[in-house]
Amino acid sequence: MSYITLDKEKLIHNYRFLNALFKEHSIEWAVVAKLLCGNELFLECLLEITDRDVCDSRLSNLKKIKKIAPATRTIYIKPPAKRLAASIVKYADVSFNSELDTIKALSEQAVQQQKLHQIVIMVEMGELREGVMSDNLKKLYGKIIRLPAIEVAGIGMNLNCLNGILPDREKLSQLISHTKDLEHSYHRPIPTITAGSSVTVPLLFSGEVPHEINHFRIGETLFFGTDVFHDRNISGMYQDVFKVTAEILEITEKPMVPNGLSGTNLTGERPVFDENNRNKTSVRAIVDLGLLDIDPSDIFPLQEGLEIIGASSDMMILNIGEGSPDLKVGDTLDFGMNYMAVLRTMNSEYVDKKVEHASVTGMNIPEPCHWPAVPA
Repeated sequence: MSYITLDKEKLIHNYRFLNALFKEHSIEWAVVAKLLCGNELFLECLLEITDRDVCDSRLSNLKKIKKIAPATRTIYIKPPAKRLAASIVKYADVSFNSELDTIKALSEQAVQQQKLHQIVIMVEMGELREGVMSDNLKKLYGKIIRLPAIEVAGIGMNLNCLNGILPDREKLSQLISHTKDLEHSYHRPIPTITAGSSVTVPLLFSGEVPHEINHFRIGETLFFGTDVFHDRNISGMYQDVFKVTAEILEITEKPMVPNGLSGTNLTGERPVFDENNRNKTSVRAIVDLGLLDIDPSDIFPLQEGLEIIGASSDMMILNIGEGSPDLKVGDTLDFGMNYMAVLRTMNSEYVDKKVEHASVTGMNIPEPCHWPAVPA
């Protein structure tokens, strides 16, 4: 059975790298764990490393986080479904919101559960995903602060996830301006401006993040060490926290061009072959990883000389070439992965999950760090 591995030592290194970066800029941050898809083994690994707030966009995942570490502060980072208000209040300490009717439902449930539920109001800043339009923000805020058992913990925005809109100093400054306007109008402090996700991290290096921006939500950069803004790696961070391993099921020298009447394959494509390769052969390996588990374009062989040719639902074909004469049936091959590869593989029940354990003894794990409290 194929399996995905999380390297705990490399994850700890990336965590400490980011923690030092944010501490240098006096910024709080929370870990976005949605990539782990609620896998309890990987969540346990993460929660051993951090005492920080943990964000997810799936209620079932937050439920598992609370099961593993009840004291962990959880944040639901997409607009909640109104019908799930009771569960949101039960399993999420903070939720991101943009609709008054939903916030009213959260208020009703918080009163029933005798809890104070914190919310972050998301503002539309050009990405055209979630967020209240800025012209309606003040009116919405005025209604929210009258609701019982609801506390506005912050103002936030999301960029880059849908239309690829990038953050810049102007957008960050606009969000700060909206926040200050609310504070001035209603004489209430708003302690958190959460404008930073992984795509905003590079702006810290270039000094383009105003000091009023005091909260980031980080997933991809933590797990992949990536500069999402410039589509490159961050020096000093690991990009290979994850890898996927597949076993060789067959290894045989075969023709390079198929023979017979050609139609479309199972994905609806009609493969095209180089006729110059007709009558030529190559050594090919079949491994136990397929389209149900992963998109071959999102992974790459870690062993030199191997080339992914294609995949069907549950098998992937590689060209071995002449560089790996010692490979045989039963051997395993490792592949590097990007974000979408890990996300898809984590969702597959057919790929096992493993952790490479490393001792954290002596590691300087930071003190717990949560959302700033709203002053009375």
